[in-house]
Amino acid sequence: MVSGCGAGGTGARDEGPAHTDSVAGAAAASPSAAPSRTPDAVNAVRLVKDDPKVAPEVKRDLKPCVADEYPVDVSYGNLTGGSADDIVVNVLTCGDAVGVGSYVYREQDGSYKNVFTAEEPPVYAEIDRGDLVVTKQVYERGDPVSSPSGENVITYRWASGRFGEKYRTHNDYGKVAGDSATPVPAS
Repeated sequence: MVSGCGAGGTGARDEGPAHTDSVAGAAAASPSAAPSRTPDAVNAVRLVKDDPKVAPEVKRDLKPCVADEYPVDVSYGNLTGGSADDIVVNVLTCGDAVGVGSYVYREQDGSYKNVFTAEEPPVYAEIDRGDLVVTKQVYERGDPVSSPSGENVITYRWASGRFGEKYRTHNDYGKVAGDSATPVPAS
């Protein structure tokens, strides 16, 4: 009998904080619910730093990790039904790539306006089939950053000019890998 841990799940976010190698790819395309024009590259760092809705500490800590590479993940897709793709920006920490803020920008009158903010770390937002999916890892007392106890996955849908919560799921992570020594199998 063969079995494995981690079969199934919700995808890449099952493994905890994003890896630093994903931070370098600042403009990842995501599928959207309806086809829209190919997005022009947007300076996500400038969007965040110029946004009055972003917390001052997020702006202050948003600095390049290496050379001119900032710790941001950017996705483009149709979340709000507008004529241009919306932009999802996740701001991460340099050392361990933990999400400190997630933002959605919608094109209005030739510029992008913030229509969603989540700044309770660790947080990460993604586009999934036209919905905004926000993952917030949950830690119990004593959990190291690398090993949260679980996660809350919240799905938001755009309606009546704003995002409203549609679904909420909580996942508890198993404690398969613990601090105890692994017994040696008998031969």
